[in-house]
Amino acid sequence: MFSGIIEEFATVVAIKKDRDNIDFTLTCSFVNELSIDQSVAHNGVCLTVVSIEDGNYVVTAMKETLERSNLGFLKVGDKVNVERSMLMNGRLDGHIVQGHVDETARCIAMEDANGSTYFTFGYKQDLEMARNGYFTVDKGSVTVNGVSLTVCNPTQNTFQVAIIPYTMEHTNFQDIRIGTIVNLEFDIIGKYIARLQQL
Repeated sequence: MFSGIIEEFATVVAIKKDRDNIDFTLTCSFVNELSIDQSVAHNGVCLTVVSIEDGNYVVTAMKETLERSNLGFLKVGDKVNVERSMLMNGRLDGHIVQGHVDETARCIAMEDANGSTYFTFGYKQDLEMARNGYFTVDKGSVTVNGVSLTVCNPTQNTFQVAIIPYTMEHTNFQDIRIGTIVNLEFDIIGKYIARLQQL
C-alpha cells in the first residue's frame, strides 16, 4: 500500500528482456535501505525488488503489467517516480494507493496557471470500465505516474490536475509533454462503491 507521495525519482540504468518479462535496473538515493522482496512503486506500479548490487536494484515487470502501464516505454536514462510502501504508524498525506495501475492515459493539454501548471489527460472511453469504478470525479483522487492528485473538470474520459512547482521539480511531471503516456490508478473507494451497486 502506498500514499501517492513520491519520495524521489530513480534513474533507469539497464533494461533486460526475459521472455515476456522485463527486468529494470535502477538507482536512487535509498538503494542501500532496500531489501530483497520489498515493494516499491514505480510510476505508480508496485514492483518487487529482486536483486541489489553495486548501488543499483532490479525489479521485474510481467506482461500484464507492461500491457496496462507505461513501463514498457521506458529507456535507459529515464526518470521514474518511486515510493516505498507506506508505514502504518504515520500520517496518510496522499490517498490510499494500491500500486495496481488500471490503464494508461495520454497528456492532451498543458496550461500555465501563473506559477502552477494544469495538465489534461485523456483515457480510453469504456462504459464497462466506468461501471466498474474506473472514472474520475470532481475533487476526487486519482494517481498519475504514482502521484496522488486531486481531479479537476472531469468528463467521461478526460480530467485535469494542477501541478504545483514543488511537485514539478520533484517528480517526472517535469518531463511530461503533450502526447506523453502516463499510468492511471483510479480511486479504490469508487471501485468498491461501483461493485456494491452491481451486487
